[in-house]
Amino acid sequence: MPKKDQKTESKEYVLKMAKENDVRFIRLWFTDILGTLKSFAISIDELEGALDEGMGFDGSSIEGFARMTKSDMVAKPDPDTFQILPWRPLEHNAVARMFCDILKPGGQPFEGDPRYVLKRNLKKSSRFRLHILPLGLNWSSSISRFQRDRNAGFRRYFDMTTLDAATDLRRNTVITLEKMGIGIEYSHHEVAPSQHEIDMRYTDALTMADNVMTYRL
Repeated sequence: MPKKDQKTESKEYVLKMAKENDVRFIRLWFTDILGTLKSFAISIDELEGALDEGMGFDGSSIEGFARMTKSDMVAKPDPDTFQILPWRPLEHNAVARMFCDILKPGGQPFEGDPRYVLKRNLKKSSRFRLHILPLGLNWSSSISRFQRDRNAGFRRYFDMTTLDAATDLRRNTVITLEKMGIGIEYSHHEVAPSQHEIDMRYTDALTMADNVMTYRL
C-alpha cells in the first residue's frame, strides 16, 4: 500500500476534525500588504475542494494585490493552521479558521503575499546560514494594547489592584488563545496607564506570525 504524504495526512486530519466538531463554516484568513487581516467564509461542503485547489477571489479589491486587468487570485488554506474558533458556537454549526497562502491562477505563489514573503526570507536565511538568523531559531512576541479602565490613572508596571473589566478582558484573551493552541508565558499590566501586555510562548517564525494575527483579532 502506498505511503501517504504529509499533505494527504494533513488534509484527512482537517476533514476528520471538521466532522467530529460539527463544523459548518470555515473562515479563510490572509493579510494584505499592510498587515490587515482579511477573511471570507466557505461552507463545509467546499472544504475538501478548498484544500485541494484553493478558493478564487477578486484580488483587485485587496490593498497591494492586483490590478483590475489581472484580478484573479486563489486563497489556498494551510491545513496546519486549522483551529476551531472558541468564541463561536462549539456545538452544532461550529466555525473554524485556516490561514491561507495566496496564489496566482496558475498555482504559483503571489509575490505580494506577506506569508510568502516571510517563507521566502526564512528559506534565504537557511540557505546562507546568516548569523543574525541562526538555523532553528524560535521567535517570541510581546504585544501591548491600551484598554480603558477605571484604575487607569493609578496602575503601573506589574501593579496588582482590585479586579476590573480590563483585567478580566486580559484573562479572557489568554484563555481564548490557549484554546486555539497558542502558548502564553506572561500577562500583566505594563508601564503606561491602561497598558496591558500578553507575551506569547516562542515558536517558529511562520507560526508566530499567524499567532500574532490571531491575537490582534
